[in-house]
Amino acid sequence: MHVEIDINSYLNMKKYNLLNLAFFFLSILLIVGCNRNAMKSGKNSSQATGWKINSKDGGFKSAKAYKGQPAGPGLVFVEGGTFTKGNVQDNVMHDWNNTATQQYVRSFFIDETEVTNEMYGEYLYWMKTVFSENFSKLYKAALPDTLVWRNPLGFNEDMVNNYLRHPAFQKHPVVGVTWKQAVNFAKWRTDRVNEQILVSEGFVREGAIIPDSISDGYTFNTKAYLLDPTSAYGGKMNELAGDKSKETNEDGEDEISYATRETGVLLPEYRLPTETEWEYAALALSEIRKDNVYRGKKKFPWDGEYTRSGKKRNVGDQLANFKLADGDYGGIAGWSEVGSGITTSVRSYPPNDFGLYGMAGNVAEWVADVYRPIIDEEANDFNYYRGNVFSQTVIGEDGKMVTTDAENANYDFLPGSLVEEVVKTEDIDRVNYSTGDNRDYNDGDRGSVRDFTLEGDFARMYNAPSEEGGDIETTTLIDNEARVYKGGSWLDRAYYLDPGQRRHLPGSMTTNFIGFRCAMSYLGESRITSKPRRR
Repeated sequence: MHVEIDINSYLNMKKYNLLNLAFFFLSILLIVGCNRNAMKSGKNSSQATGWKINSKDGGFKSAKAYKGQPAGPGLVFVEGGTFTKGNVQDNVMHDWNNTATQQYVRSFFIDETEVTNEMYGEYLYWMKTVFSENFSKLYKAALPDTLVWRNPLGFNEDMVNNYLRHPAFQKHPVVGVTWKQAVNFAKWRTDRVNEQILVSEGFVREGAIIPDSISDGYTFNTKAYLLDPTSAYGGKMNELAGDKSKETNEDGEDEISYATRETGVLLPEYRLPTETEWEYAALALSEIRKDNVYRGKKKFPWDGEYTRSGKKRNVGDQLANFKLADGDYGGIAGWSEVGSGITTSVRSYPPNDFGLYGMAGNVAEWVADVYRPIIDEEANDFNYYRGNVFSQTVIGEDGKMVTTDAENANYDFLPGSLVEEVVKTEDIDRVNYSTGDNRDYNDGDRGSVRDFTLEGDFARMYNAPSEEGGDIETTTLIDNEARVYKGGSWLDRAYYLDPGQRRHLPGSMTTNFIGFRCAMSYLGESRITSKPRRR
């Protein structure tokens, strides 16, 4: 039998089969490739090992849903960068303690305003309510010095009696606080903010830690909680656990989940800003930025060379609260008088370009740094800070961390706080530091003294020997307890409104013109945005 085959049909059929075959093999390759990629870096598999992560069956947990660190209550985000730290104007006072240096600052958060009387009053209420029975000394240690308002030749008793507590001054910045009191307020604030997060996230039961409902058994500390959450509140975390933190295991038993460091739920600590952070935030150089360069310099937290506004809507208005002249703290009535002749409410004057109020005038502010008249940029030009005292948690004989008990509690270490000690350096084998206390690093320590073989007390850089050749005679306020304060105040002339100015006092000193604000480190990249900026 003779069969005729159309050659064109045959060729088309063969081509079709070849295409199907090629498509089949390509699909196989794609499936294999996808599987291999899934093993490498799938959403729920490890890029390192290929094993499952975040599985209900157990294993390693990763915070895949972490979206970046939120701002804590009262804080404003400040994007870091490089800037010229120090005095870029005429040094008419000849202080020679703020020579200009180039520095880089990492992004951070800082309070929108100074800490107010109302904010500090909440702290005092907590200390009095929670620690009133057996720890009244803790409350008394937290009290500001209201006598700073007294003047031998002035009538200020109304401020002595009313400034801290009267509602007329509740939005004014708190004053009369020592550097240590400011530091301890920041510690308390850290714990209270993180406790609120534990409640809102369901790790702690609603209403369980209202100050009126707890007593001297209160022992929460953020650092201690992160190291051993079961020890918080005197080991009563199970009784305080919220519904969201309770899980049932295979045996039907309740298990409590905690907010570990790996979850990223709790915020870093509130603290005093470093001098570099404060100055960078006060300058707000983004106001004069043009692409990747600053177009000029800034004398004040606002753009311009004058203390009065040049904008049409408020032309001629003062931009800060400061002493205008001898006997003039606010101008004449009905014209330039904004406040009360002393401090004003913290939002009385316009914010700078970062949205921060009071970075010039009203009150000067404590910062974290130990004072030295030099900034050693040759040693470091990244997140510069003098005052590091590296500490480590004390571990008891039972292998557990040691916390402050009721008998040993004090104002610096509330009940439940970690007991820490300065890092011992005998076994340190690294290049970045060699001692735990670095407050006088390269400036009065043995390495910076000419006679490095000197026995005994060798920190003579700022003190002179006595004529008798005996003990060191103190001739200066510069030591490891001297603290920097920044910015001008209601009591200062315009010269000190320049963020580059720096002054110092002993950290134990109280005044009616120094307050403070808190800062917080930002963990991660500068700021993750949906649309990256053009470089």
